[in-house]
Amino acid sequence: MTFASLAARNLLRNKVRTSLTILGVAVAIITFLMLRTVISAWTGAADFAAKDRVVSRHKVTFVMQLPKRYIDKIREQPDVREATWANWFGGRSPGNEREFFASLAVDAKTYFKVYDELSITEGSLAEFEADRTGAVVGDVLCKKLGWKLGDTVTLESGIYPAPPDSAWTFTIRAVYTTTSRTADRSTFLFHWEYMNDTLPQVRKDEIGWVVSRVKDPTRTADVGIALDKIFDVEDTQTLSQDEASFNTSFLAGFSMVLSAIDLVSVAILLIMAMVIGNTIAMGVRERTGEYGAMRAIGFLPKHIAGFVVIEAVVLSFLGGLVGLMLSYPIVEKGLGGFLEENMGGMFPFFRIPISMVVVALLASMLLGLIASIIPAWLAAKIRVTDALRRVV
Repeated sequence: MTFASLAARNLLRNKVRTSLTILGVAVAIITFLMLRTVISAWTGAADFAAKDRVVSRHKVTFVMQLPKRYIDKIREQPDVREATWANWFGGRSPGNEREFFASLAVDAKTYFKVYDELSITEGSLAEFEADRTGAVVGDVLCKKLGWKLGDTVTLESGIYPAPPDSAWTFTIRAVYTTTSRTADRSTFLFHWEYMNDTLPQVRKDEIGWVVSRVKDPTRTADVGIALDKIFDVEDTQTLSQDEASFNTSFLAGFSMVLSAIDLVSVAILLIMAMVIGNTIAMGVRERTGEYGAMRAIGFLPKHIAGFVVIEAVVLSFLGGLVGLMLSYPIVEKGLGGFLEENMGGMFPFFRIPISMVVVALLASMLLGLIASIIPAWLAAKIRVTDALRRVV
């Protein structure tokens, strides 16, 4: 029997305490991974954004509109390969008011060229383009609301009220999925012309934002600056950003929330360390007599300290391992599936990052090591006579 295996077997002396400690560490690891995955999924739109896309919006705020003629000037630029536009529609399904999903009025002929990660699984783009009231809907949204190809769908909008004595009705001509981590699979897309033709004259020919694909991805930032200079002389000026920066700007309003989640995830690990430290300290107190006997037969203080440290590291490793095993069904499949289906706009791709798996396991072992320092130091300082006197 090796020195390390002897130390590890001491954990089996109090099976109930060891099991509860492992469970406590596992719960801490599950919580830590859940919080870190929330941050990763939340910021994924920026981390995995396309390198060759530039988003141009109103310089003052995203909610203000741009003149539609801007799209023609942008397409004339030599560095722009393709450009499209969209408007936020703010649609909701009558009878499903609690179900939030993005609804966009888009340029049917160019939108799917710029966003080529959207892949049609049912129907066809040709059918969508040919039908003025046609719509393309994400597969997750279809599943959630029970829609299928060919269904007629009615939406309501607080931004673009339907004309009197009519309603916004659409026919689902295609269903899409995505090959990208940043694309929401719960978006409702329809013809911008259908919406524009029904608006009063004062609101016609306005677009929400323009998305351009550049020819050289290494010059995306320069292209954005060049586009803004074109409209500097206009009454309505623009702010153009690469897609990553554009997505990050939306996260700025949630910076305090993300910081709070960071702090909580660190606090969870510290609590885990205290749980391990308490368990190890209790074990040291109970085995004071044994440590005295070991010193009496020739074990050195470093050997006693080594016993304590190895027990703590093994205990934390087992807890971390159990936590990782439970994290995938609980965090990724359970919570992740729910968020992707119901909050796909914020969490389109909810998966535990491999880097966080490694960090969680290493952190559990490192914190176990740190938590054992004081108990190990106290055990190493035990005098043989004092330890044996306690036994007697």
